[in-house]
Amino acid sequence: MSAPGPNKIMVTGALGQIGTELVEELRRKFGNDNILATDIRKIETNPALHNGPFETLSVIDYDSMDRLVKEYDIQAIYHLAAILSATGEEKPELCKKINIGGTISVLETAKNNNLKIYAPSSIAVFGPDAPKKAPQITPLNPTTVYGKTKVTGEKLANEYWHNYGVDIRGLRYPGLISWKSPAGGGTTDYAVEIFHAALEKGHYDCFVGPETRLPMMYMDDAIRATMELMTTPVNKIGASRAGYNISGLSFTAQQLVDAITERVDGFTCNFIPDKRQIYADSWPDSIDDSQAKADWGWQAQYNLEKIVDSMIEGLSD
Repeated sequence: MSAPGPNKIMVTGALGQIGTELVEELRRKFGNDNILATDIRKIETNPALHNGPFETLSVIDYDSMDRLVKEYDIQAIYHLAAILSATGEEKPELCKKINIGGTISVLETAKNNNLKIYAPSSIAVFGPDAPKKAPQITPLNPTTVYGKTKVTGEKLANEYWHNYGVDIRGLRYPGLISWKSPAGGGTTDYAVEIFHAALEKGHYDCFVGPETRLPMMYMDDAIRATMELMTTPVNKIGASRAGYNISGLSFTAQQLVDAITERVDGFTCNFIPDKRQIYADSWPDSIDDSQAKADWGWQAQYNLEKIVDSMIEGLSD
């Protein structure tokens, strides 16, 4: 373990889709030894994180979390451990236990150890009554268990900021697209699975319909947004601190299929919507992220063509 410094960071859910790439970026920026990766799973499932410290941790185990924070002299936690939307509907009690209970563990640890926290939210906080272009401030009435846990997470974050001064920040992630690590049980996973299927089998059965339009973002943009938010001076972080809207782009499933078809000869896709279509239909088509742009200068860099090219190149190497 290296000497204590201002950038000793713990990441929960480090072996997940976001966690894997966030740990890599944090280690590039702050040094391998300064970033403690944690997950309930064993690190053997992800050799990419062998270049720095790793501890097995359940996020609902407050005592173990507090012990690790003290042992590694942690100053900030990036809390990514969660049960995602599709899995959450299948296992609602587990979803609530991990997503709410885990967030409380992190917030209590932060309060008692004077930590800075990143805890992401999601576009799943929006319900069918939200405008199709979701504004920063609108009633949050999600229909999914996952969405409800994320609304609770935002409320808890604001409570701990106002009552205890815990500097906690979050982004409402849209669907995230990455080739480096597998998706983890979300409704937008089709936008990742489709690339693997196109290159490995030449065919994909899509679980949402062709006209399903959802907010999406390439992982590089999501990681950059996370890092930018956490390095923004606290006096520039506004009332949306617990769940800033951020927008990458929106496209239909058919538009994604068409873009892949242009680049992968012979690729075919059937649309066979399942229960995840219901979750997708309850979410907005696009996101208004003007508040994030105004407060800390957020701007996406990846359009659909750039995403498709990057995914195919990454998976083909």
